[in-house]
Amino acid sequence: MSNSIWRKKPLEAYAADVKNNQLKRVLGKWALTSLGIGAVIGGGIFTLTGIAAHDWAGPALALSFVMAGVACTFAALCYAEFASILPVEGSAYAYSYGTVGEFFAWFIGWNLILEYMMGATTVAVAWSGYFEKLLHLFNINLPIYLTNDPITAAEKAEKLRAAGEVVPDFAFAFNLPAFLIVWGVTWVLVKGIKEAASTNNLIVIMKVAAVIFVIVVGAFYVDTANWHPFIPEAVIDDSGAQHYGFNGVVTAASIIFFAYIGFDAVSTQAGEAINPTKDIPFAIIASLLICTLLYILVSLVLTGMVKYDTLDLKAPVASAFEGAGLPIAMYIVTIAATAGLTSVMLVMMLSQTRIFLGMAKDGLLPKGLFGAIHPKFKTPWKSTIFVGGIVSVVSALTPIDKVSEMCSSGTLLAFAMICGAVWLLRVREPNIERPFRAPWLPFVATAGILCNLYLMWGLRTETKLSFLIWGTLGIIVYFAYSRKHSNLNQKN
Repeated sequence: MSNSIWRKKPLEAYAADVKNNQLKRVLGKWALTSLGIGAVIGGGIFTLTGIAAHDWAGPALALSFVMAGVACTFAALCYAEFASILPVEGSAYAYSYGTVGEFFAWFIGWNLILEYMMGATTVAVAWSGYFEKLLHLFNINLPIYLTNDPITAAEKAEKLRAAGEVVPDFAFAFNLPAFLIVWGVTWVLVKGIKEAASTNNLIVIMKVAAVIFVIVVGAFYVDTANWHPFIPEAVIDDSGAQHYGFNGVVTAASIIFFAYIGFDAVSTQAGEAINPTKDIPFAIIASLLICTLLYILVSLVLTGMVKYDTLDLKAPVASAFEGAGLPIAMYIVTIAATAGLTSVMLVMMLSQTRIFLGMAKDGLLPKGLFGAIHPKFKTPWKSTIFVGGIVSVVSALTPIDKVSEMCSSGTLLAFAMICGAVWLLRVREPNIERPFRAPWLPFVATAGILCNLYLMWGLRTETKLSFLIWGTLGIIVYFAYSRKHSNLNQKN
C-alpha cells in the first residue's frame, strides 16, 4: 500500500465496515433527530447565553445565533451528503479518509476529539452550576470549594469577602457535582445504546417543553428597554480584545457555536442507525432547523427579561426568571436545565467514543483500548471509561469559559474542512450513488468554509494559541504512532 500521508481508504472498505458492524442497529430517524436535539439544546440555551450576552454581544446575541446557525447550515448540508454515501461511525473523520486522504482525516478526527471532549466538559461544568442552583432552591448549600474549580472558587470567595460575607479559607477546590455526573453518564453509556437513547428521548421531551415554556412565559415579562442599544457600543479591554460592537457579536457567535454540534453528533451514530443512508441526513437537517429557531427566540426573550450585563454566567435562564419574581418558573427551568444538560453530555460522550472506534478500526489509534467492544453490552466500553475519566477530571478543575472556547475552535475547523472535502469528492467521484445531494454545492461548500473560518478567527487570541498547541500535538501523534500503525500501511 502507499506510504503517502494522502493515501485514501478504499470506498469498498467502508462497505466491509458496514457489513462487519458489531453495534446494535436500533435507531430510527426520529430517535436520531432526538439525539441531535439532545446534543444541541442545553449548553447553548441554558449556559453560554449568559457568557456570550454578558461579555460580548449584549442583546445582539440573537444575531450571533443567526450567524452561527447560517454557518452550521452550510456544514450540515455537506455532512448530510457524506452521511448518505458513507454510513459508518466516525463522522467527518471517516468521510475525509475516503476522499481527501489519511493525514487530512486524522487532523479532522483530532479536532473532533477536542470538540466532543471539551464540549462534554463544558456541559458538565454547566450542569454543576444548575445543580447547585437546584439545591439552593431547597435550602441546601454546598461549600464553594466543592462546587467550583480552583480558579472560579478563588474568584467567588474574593467577591463574597469584598461584599462583607464570611468565607472559610480553603486550600483546594474541586467541582464534585461535575465529576460525579460524568461518571453517572459513563455508566449509562457502557450499559448500551438502546438504554442511552431511551434516557435521552425522555429528557429531550422534558427540556423542549421547558424551552417552549421559557419562550411563551418569558415573552410576557420582556421589557423592550433592555434591548436598547441592541448592539452595545464597542469596548476594548486591557488585552486589546473588543467587547460588543460588531466584532463582539462575531466573537459571541464563535463562543456559542459549540452548542450547535448536535447535528454532527448524529452522523457518529451511523453504526447504530436502522437505515443510515436516509435517516441520518434527515436527522441532521431536522435537528439543526428546530434548534436554531428555538435558540433565536430564547435569546431574544432572555435579553428582554433582564439587562444583558446582569445575566448570571453559569445559570442565566434560571436567574432571569428569579429576577422577574417567578419562583415556580425558576423551579421548572432549573430542573429541566439540570436534566437537559445531562442528555447533552450523554450524546457528546457517546459521539466521542464512536469517533475513537472509527479511528481504532483504521489502526490510527490502539485497537485494544479504543476498539474493544463489550461482549454483552456491545458498546466500546474501554473507550467510554477512558473518556469518562478525562472529562470528569478536567470538568472538576477547569473554568467553563476556557473549555467552551477550545471546543468551538475544534468544531469550526472540522466543519470548514468537511465542506471542502464533500466538494472534492463531487469532483473526483462524480458517479458515486448519493441518496442525498447538497443543493448548490459549489456555493454551499465555499460559504461553509468561509463562514466557519471567519468565526474561528473571531475567537480570542489565547484560544487560538491553545488550539495551535493542540494541533501541533496531533501532528506529532500522527507521525509518531498513527502513520505506521495504519491499516493502509499493512500489506493487502
